[in-house]
Amino acid sequence: MASSDKRKQSLYFPEQMLKEIQEEAARQDRSLSWIVQKAWKIARKDIMKYPSVNEISDDEPDDERGRNE
Repeated sequence: MASSDKRKQSLYFPEQMLKEIQEEAARQDRSLSWIVQKAWKIARKDIMKYPSVNEISDDEPDDERGRNE
C-alpha cells in the first residue's frame, strides 16, 4: 500500500461554512480534513471548468467575491 504524502496547510473558511463542515464531520464521525478532501474530489471537475483569473475580461460580471479582476 502506498504511503500518503501528508502536508500541513492552513485554510481559512467563512465562519458559517466552517460550522457546516464541522457539523457534517461530526455527523459522519470523520475529520474536517477528510470532509474537505472528499468535497474536493467530488467537485474538482466542475471547478476546473471555471475560467482562470487571467481568462476573465474586464467587461464580465463580478465573481462570487465581489471583485472583477
